[in-house]
Amino acid sequence: MLLDVGFKLLRTMKILCFIRSLNAGGAERQLVVTAKGLAERGHKVTVLTFYNGGFYADEIIDSKVQLLSLNKKGRWDLLAFFLRLNSVLRKQAPDVIYSFLGIANVLTVLVRPFISSTRLVWGVRASNMDLGKYDWLTRWSYWVECRLARFADVIVANSHAGLEYAVAHGFPEKNIKVIPNGIDTEYFYPDKLAGESLRKVWGVAEDAFLIGVVGRIDPMKGYPTFLEAVAQIKQQYPQLYFVSVGTGEAKFETSIHELATELGLDDVLIWVGQYTDMLAVYNAFDIATSSSSYGEGFPNVLGEAMSCGVPCVVTDVGDSSLVVGDTGLVVAPKDSDALSTAWTAMFLLDKAKLEDLSAAARKRVINKFSVNTLIDSSEQVLLPKLD
Repeated sequence: MLLDVGFKLLRTMKILCFIRSLNAGGAERQLVVTAKGLAERGHKVTVLTFYNGGFYADEIIDSKVQLLSLNKKGRWDLLAFFLRLNSVLRKQAPDVIYSFLGIANVLTVLVRPFISSTRLVWGVRASNMDLGKYDWLTRWSYWVECRLARFADVIVANSHAGLEYAVAHGFPEKNIKVIPNGIDTEYFYPDKLAGESLRKVWGVAEDAFLIGVVGRIDPMKGYPTFLEAVAQIKQQYPQLYFVSVGTGEAKFETSIHELATELGLDDVLIWVGQYTDMLAVYNAFDIATSSSSYGEGFPNVLGEAMSCGVPCVVTDVGDSSLVVGDTGLVVAPKDSDALSTAWTAMFLLDKAKLEDLSAAARKRVINKFSVNTLIDSSEQVLLPKLD
């Protein structure tokens, strides 16, 4: 079978997408979207994970994509795990391995002697990381990844900020291609009733103005800045309520919850943990926000919220400003005053202007960040053209 992509003929291929897990996260979401999109175009696609299960596992199982696990038993299950990986790759004999994130990227290079004819494509998702906030294994694995990057055939960054960060740390610029994330605008769409139903579950009044943040509770997400901004604005505008959707490492998450209590935010801030019905989540918001301090590439949550017609207020980290464009507001990172001021500006907009921003946000995602655009670009990078 032949596919016509950008007037170039590409043959159908065996593609193996490789990632640590299918837990909730932006990289994991994009792997699922990419794998399913490639399979829909006739390619034989397998997703291989270190660990069983995960937030997105059922979505893969219910698609045309094959899902395999290496059944890793823990951090120190190393030799047996590596042997299982080698065995699976030799049996699958993929034309292309598309790995996502550091450890998976490194492993593809280590097994290359056993699959020498396979094309290696790395996926890098972050930018300007503050690795000092993370454990030694994270720092060490990135150090190794930087030194092995020259062995990848192609490196895909999902943001221009990610490309710049990678090059600054030794990745070969000539091998890096930027492919922005793709947002499923048929799944994420304006649904007022779904949002209203979820607000009732959360106990949010119909006339309240709800500002929502979605993402794991992690140092890169700038939660102290978010909480300080909430503390600054809550007294002036009692109609404002806030919700955080996501979880994190237990100790860090507890510290953030304790900080919120110390700042007196328990009456206006709802912690709801992890949700599966993200369509309802985004539609429950009046605006979505991101307070990230560093590390973002292309934040999926912004594109998904915008696709649901929700304007965004974001910090200028990664490609967040490029995603939002003129449909929302962008402020400097780690500046709680600026963040609360931007929230206030959005809250004080009249209804008609807010509706205009809502429509513009969805239109921007449809025009610039569609799944079709993602898959077109991915095919051209992943698959060698026929002579």
